[in-house]
Amino acid sequence: MMQAYTEVAIRADEHLKEQLIGILSQLGFEGFWEDGPTLRSYMSADRWKASILAEVERVVKMLHHPSMSPMPTVSFTTIENRNWNDEWEKTIHPIHVTDRIVIAPTWQKYTPQPNEILITIDPKMSFGTGYHETTRLVLQLMQQYVRPGMTLLDLGTGTGILAISGIKLGAASAVGVDNDAWAFENALENVKLNHVEQKVQILLGDVSSVAARRFDLIAANIQRSVIEPMLPQMYALLASNGIMILSGLLLEDQLPITRAILSCGGTVAKTAQENEWIALLCTRT
Repeated sequence: MMQAYTEVAIRADEHLKEQLIGILSQLGFEGFWEDGPTLRSYMSADRWKASILAEVERVVKMLHHPSMSPMPTVSFTTIENRNWNDEWEKTIHPIHVTDRIVIAPTWQKYTPQPNEILITIDPKMSFGTGYHETTRLVLQLMQQYVRPGMTLLDLGTGTGILAISGIKLGAASAVGVDNDAWAFENALENVKLNHVEQKVQILLGDVSSVAARRFDLIAANIQRSVIEPMLPQMYALLASNGIMILSGLLLEDQLPITRAILSCGGTVAKTAQENEWIALLCTRT
């Protein structure tokens, strides 16, 4: 696909880059690559506006520690007529997201070792390749808590990675929901790639699109501003002894999201952390 993109270039020390990729993903950036000391991030030009640049600059200042490094520089430009899928695919390789689960793109051959679970993903620049901390955190918790026969709901499914992984970990069925048409189509493709279409249903919509039923495990790897308003509906869909795994959350989100969970009659049973990101394992009180 040939399309104009806005490139935001951030010259930053290595320790900031992973944190920046996660936050920029939440802002709508669709692809990243490291060009030496510079992190290059991309968003379609028709979605770009000045307020996004201001937010990127705010995030950079928030993450920067003057005692550790000089202030990163931020610049942007519009680039026309490049095959962005080809450029982006060069940055994605098979990745071990847990000691058992490996996520591999379709264009990279990987032979799983005994006891490894291989998830094949054609991400189409969607969020959910295993390269972000929150995806890894959720999958690590799922590996610990998914049991044979479970029913699973994946809100904000993206590539479908959590729903697919749940089935491969032993869940009986999964429903993935996303309100983005591109993500919906991508998740459908990935479900077929992994031969789990008989067990995974993908819906275009939001939590209100899910038929009234109870799930043993509900996962939502989105962001606090999206998760909080959904919590009452999520708990309404959760089985009496079910669990929820929430991520897309920064450390600073922990206290307010915990309060919101408590107000819905829930409790946080476990917290996992990688860098500035956290995932919460929640149950009923």
